[in-house]
Amino acid sequence: MKIAVIGECMIELAQQDQQVKLGFGGDTLNTAIYLARLLPNSYSVHYITALGVDPYSQKMLAQWQQEQIKTELVQCLPDKLPGLYSIITDKKGERSFYYWRSDSAAKYWLKSPNAEQILSKLKQFDYIYLSGISLAILDNASRQKLFHFLPRFKQGGGKIIFDNNYRPILWENKETTQQIYRQILSFTDIAFLTFDDEQQLWQDKTLADCIMRTQQFGVTEIVIKRGAEDCIVQTQQQFSIPAIKVENVIDTTAAGDSFSAGYLAARLQQKNEIQSAQQGHVVASKVISYRGAIIPKEIF
Repeated sequence: MKIAVIGECMIELAQQDQQVKLGFGGDTLNTAIYLARLLPNSYSVHYITALGVDPYSQKMLAQWQQEQIKTELVQCLPDKLPGLYSIITDKKGERSFYYWRSDSAAKYWLKSPNAEQILSKLKQFDYIYLSGISLAILDNASRQKLFHFLPRFKQGGGKIIFDNNYRPILWENKETTQQIYRQILSFTDIAFLTFDDEQQLWQDKTLADCIMRTQQFGVTEIVIKRGAEDCIVQTQQQFSIPAIKVENVIDTTAAGDSFSAGYLAARLQQKNEIQSAQQGHVVASKVISYRGAIIPKEIF
């Protein structure tokens, strides 16, 4: 089974007190790494993005390959660089983000001469996973090219997984975001929705509002993430699955991304909704107990 994860990985500067640590990160990259760790070798996780030819880009590729992520569809653009972001974490483990990504390589993956060839290869995949950030960084022409491709991918039997991951700073306004989200949700089979993001974007007052609207787009599996509260899974039935209480939260970076990976890895291996959400909670609880988005492999 082949899973393509579309998105952007950036250079990460993580500051805690007076120390700054250099690393790499991005929402979909975090999910891809945890997904690759959780799935057996009969599954392959591919990352779809663009990088530069600089030393940082080469280090990213090497790191992904060490995590068993397939990188043959990653484009290396000679005139571009990866984006940069900074995380400042407070004493409670909460984060503030600052970005330098206005001309990052990942914005151009659908504008390169190789874009059509990559889309053609993606037709052979079983699943495509992408997030609101994956769409936010693209210009309108690139988004429409992707939206032209996705129905054809579904016609070939592929399934689409979307994580809302709404970041207002990346969008020109809410109206544009809502329009784009309506389009992507109309193609989506499994939607991961952070409820705080849904409330911010759509002004939902209740979970029922969020579920009803998403179902109207045709989504048949809805997973609502609510941090330390129960997650809600809506398929033909509705399930409420308690989160795992973590006494000492060190860093919430990648909590939602890792939950999605845990849930999805279980679903791809034919686990039911409750078992899948439980695995998502287990993975997220481990991730927030350590500093940084990607925790050591041996913890799994």
